Amino acid sequence: MFKGSMVAIVTPFKANGELDEAAYERLIEFQIANGTKAIVPCGTTGESATLSHAEHERVIELAINIVGKRVPVVAGTGSNCTAEAIRLTKSAQAAGADGALVITPYYNKPTQAGLYEHFTQIANSVDIPIVLYNVPGRTGINMLPATVARLALLDNIVAIKEASGSLTQMTEILSRCGDKITLLAGDDFIILPVLAIGGKGVISVVANIVPDRVAGLVNAFETGDVAAAAKLQIELFSLCEAMFYETNPIPVKTGLSLMGKIDGYLRPPLCPMSADNLAKLKNTLGQYGLI
Repeated sequence: MFKGSMVAIVTPFKANGELDEAAYERLIEFQIANGTKAIVPCGTTGESATLSHAEHERVIELAINIVGKRVPVVAGTGSNCTAEAIRLTKSAQAAGADGALVITPYYNKPTQAGLYEHFTQIANSVDIPIVLYNVPGRTGINMLPATVARLALLDNIVAIKEASGSLTQMTEILSRCGDKITLLAGDDFIILPVLAIGGKGVISVVANIVPDRVAGLVNAFETGDVAAAAKLQIELFSLCEAMFYETNPIPVKTGLSLMGKIDGYLRPPLCPMSADNLAKLKNTLGQYGLI
């Protein structure tokens, strides 16, 4: 179910800070029309940390209703509170989500045993598939391959978005888990290397901007045209780099605003890009013919 180019979609707000539902629908249609294989709302890129509980549930419900089963919706439902993650995941299941993306608990820094218990309790509370999300740079904790292997034995833990940046760690996960878990790239810079070791796709930031090119990269690899996939990976490098001129999702939302797709409002404590980085972003987007 979870493969190909999947987008960690932004959450658009109006200039007054309210959710922009019309813009959200346009973004989702843009993604589906350009080959995206799954919509992933309420992740890091979707500013989930600053959504109220009601907004979080509304964004997921909107995504499900707009998509209308054309592609899977994998709802971000993680929290650093296990009970809260369970509540969000149950809510996503009730709304009709096809799966849940669950981040490792941030700030708490649990042990590996604590991580195992956290994800086990969430998985046991629902019937939908769970995608683990490991991003140590954001959370301060790295979920080790041995822990992933234990969790992969649970029936509805089916995939992992791996954003540690370590191909060694990802290879060990596949070595330990075999076909019990699907490996998904969590970093746009290394989509092709992750596919080459056995990954099945990516949950992408840059796909917000260029869904057709990210989908083309994965599709080229899947059809055996590794040279074309490598060409696209290299061509995307500068744009991937631009998405991290400042903290994600500041550049990607700014880019979408420059492209005329959203307002670009960022919830505090995120703030507008610096003048220097904004100029760099405009230059890069121009080089790619996006503005």
